[in-house]
Amino acid sequence: MPMTADLRSVTVLVPGKLHPHAVERIGRTFRMVCIDQSDPALVTAELRDKVRGIAASPAVDKSFLGADFMHALPNLEIITNFGVGYDGVDAVYAGRSGIVVTNTPDVLTEEVADTAVGLLISTVRELPRAEAWLREGKWVSKGNYRQSPLTLRGRTVGIFGLGRIGLAIARRLEAFGLAIAYHNRRPVEGVAYAYHATLKGLAQAVDTLICVVPGGASTEKAIDAEVLAALGKEGVLINIGRGTTVDDDALVAALHGGVIAAAGLDVFAEEPNIPPILLDAPNMVLLPHIASASVHTRKAMADLCVDNLVSWFSQGKALTPVPETRHVKAK
Repeated sequence: MPMTADLRSVTVLVPGKLHPHAVERIGRTFRMVCIDQSDPALVTAELRDKVRGIAASPAVDKSFLGADFMHALPNLEIITNFGVGYDGVDAVYAGRSGIVVTNTPDVLTEEVADTAVGLLISTVRELPRAEAWLREGKWVSKGNYRQSPLTLRGRTVGIFGLGRIGLAIARRLEAFGLAIAYHNRRPVEGVAYAYHATLKGLAQAVDTLICVVPGGASTEKAIDAEVLAALGKEGVLINIGRGTTVDDDALVAALHGGVIAAAGLDVFAEEPNIPPILLDAPNMVLLPHIASASVHTRKAMADLCVDNLVSWFSQGKALTPVPETRHVKAK
């Protein structure tokens, strides 16, 4: 298997925005070229001939690395995706075309799980509202903030997507003394949590639903009016996966109608544009997609993104290929 001795001779394309640490490392390790977005019209004859790698954050800049863009780069070998979710990349097409796609699992698992638990507690105990009460002087002028109608005590948690992050969340919530159940496409080996074959069945069995699944057609609006009704009037929904998984209209109607009790969201379908119906909904805690957004974790993600490039072009193997492209071998 031939390896590239001089990585500076390898052209890596960065379409759109990418973490500065990743950009700095790519710039001093490879021949880096940046373009505004993943638009085939921006691919020059030189790029067409020379680009062998792509490093991108398609979920961040709302671009899509699709078949047309990959087709415009016939010498492309690898796409390193900054983030665990890679629905911004057509990985199926990449796999069929001999292009490996990588993501950044594990390095953000604990940070995201921490945020999920923090969002759950903030939602149930109304912590942002309580802080606003203090800051607005109402503690002095109107007295104590109200007792929160909800509590974490005695809750049963259902996790939609028991992968690495889902398991990390489950471990944390077990320490809170909470019962755990889950729904995946199939049961996870080696776990004792109750498995439910359908999402509605999971929602019926719990009063707290945490969504951790990736985006894509198979999960689009999976949490709909029927699932929310099954969750019930004491129900709490937490979403740290992808905004497209929740039917926003159904969620808002459920909150206004008392179908569920509260919701906490860190992700949205059209980030950063949040629909007014969500901003105005009652009993809602909203975060600007910060689950992995610590300096420590984002730097680790950037390093893994670049390490995949280095490993591919120096050793002929990717460190964290996504399932659709694990079969791809270096040319």
